[in-house]
Amino acid sequence: MTTLLEKPTQTVAACILDPGASTTIQDAGRAGYAHLGITASGPVDRAAAALANRLVGNAENAAVFENLFGGLSFTVTSPRYVALTGAPVEVRVDGRVVREPQRVYLAAGQRLSVGRPAAGLRIYVAISGGIRADTTFGSASSDALSGLGPAAIAAGDEYKLGPTTTAPELPLELARSRYPEGTVQLRFRWGPRDSLFSVEDKQALVSTSWTVGANSNRVGIRLTGEPLTIGSVDLRSEGMALGAIQVPPSGEPIVFLADHPVTGGYPVIGVVTEDDLDLLGQAAVGSTVTFSNSL
Repeated sequence: MTTLLEKPTQTVAACILDPGASTTIQDAGRAGYAHLGITASGPVDRAAAALANRLVGNAENAAVFENLFGGLSFTVTSPRYVALTGAPVEVRVDGRVVREPQRVYLAAGQRLSVGRPAAGLRIYVAISGGIRADTTFGSASSDALSGLGPAAIAAGDEYKLGPTTTAPELPLELARSRYPEGTVQLRFRWGPRDSLFSVEDKQALVSTSWTVGANSNRVGIRLTGEPLTIGSVDLRSEGMALGAIQVPPSGEPIVFLADHPVTGGYPVIGVVTEDDLDLLGQAAVGSTVTFSNSL
């Protein structure tokens, strides 16, 4: 096992050269504040973020960079291990391709650059010691819906890093992330408002091959396809859960992700199991999605 050492008084930072299309800070999120109208937020692909942290010896809930579509480039001011998980990408250090990008040793001043994903959407970047950022309600996660948390990172930003840790001897061939390969099959449970839907609508939900729409984001995945016929339903605002399948008057479902609202007035026909939400969060525009309630 390898330990990285630095002078106790030395300020160590990750220096952003290029944020790519979009990069935010995400940690485990701010759970427990739904009664205040605050959603948990956190990584869209939670398993990938946790794996990245494990690969460099961090706690699984440490802050990471969540990068969309690649293009991220940065240096560190002291030697660090960097792990990249989620969507598979080409990684370069000072212009040279890294053979095993799951975990990279980055010397001080070296430039790490993230390519465009070959599949999937989101790349998670963990740096040994953890990324330090200002917290709001106990979390450094950026929430796209409420605006809570740090702003999206920009060129020239610097983020302090925590004390170095020991990188575990985890076999890199076992460090694999899930990402969509073909149709994304989502398991779900009916309710809480499935009784408002006709038998035909419920059958249509599970028999239709839905398509990920272009206006999807961290709040939710908007699906397109033959609309359900429920139309406009007058409901009082009620609580919304991660993975809720909400059906607005358009009849085309929305599956809520990390930055979803905590309340809403449209009926929820079902809730996707959390195990499958990570995979949905990696589904690119145009991907095919199906629902299965065989749990």
